[in-house]
Amino acid sequence: MKKFFLFAASLFLFSTSVISQNTYTLDKYHSRINFSATHFGISHVEGIFKTFDATLEAKKPDLTDAVITLSIEVSSINTEVAYRDNDLKSANFFDTSKYASITFKSTSFEKTGGKNYKLAGNITIHGVTRPIVFDVEYNGTAVTAMKKPTAGFTIMGKLNRLEFGVGGPALATGISSEIELRSNVEFTIN
Repeated sequence: MKKFFLFAASLFLFSTSVISQNTYTLDKYHSRINFSATHFGISHVEGIFKTFDATLEAKKPDLTDAVITLSIEVSSINTEVAYRDNDLKSANFFDTSKYASITFKSTSFEKTGGKNYKLAGNITIHGVTRPIVFDVEYNGTAVTAMKKPTAGFTIMGKLNRLEFGVGGPALATGISSEIELRSNVEFTIN
């Protein structure tokens, strides 16, 4: 009888490890992190971060238990104007020699209806960590050309750069304090 219980316990542990959470990795070829700031209140200047990585881990098929992490290399900022990019990397704004990365780790991924979610977490920019909430649209899954199941998301949100000590006031810099974020990402299951 003792052997039976040991066998049953081993079988249970094996089955739970097989059903363990799925880890999704970022498909960097089909993902972009975009941002937009208002320039002197009359137009939007857009940019991207070219170097970043993210993971998504979840057990539930609806992803409501998902844990999402993100790391961005700040020096990869690109607004297609070298002078502006160099200024953004300098101590005037991001100070990439001291603060090389932006990081995010989720605290919840709540389904709000249909394909919509709220992604809450903590973001660290310029050495300052603050809570943030993003609106997420789950675009579905597909088996891509890489022959792997892949999930797609559109992520939108806003933050105040001054709360992170990035740059000076809008009147001095001409750049809005509110930064709009919009990203399209794909995660491939391992």
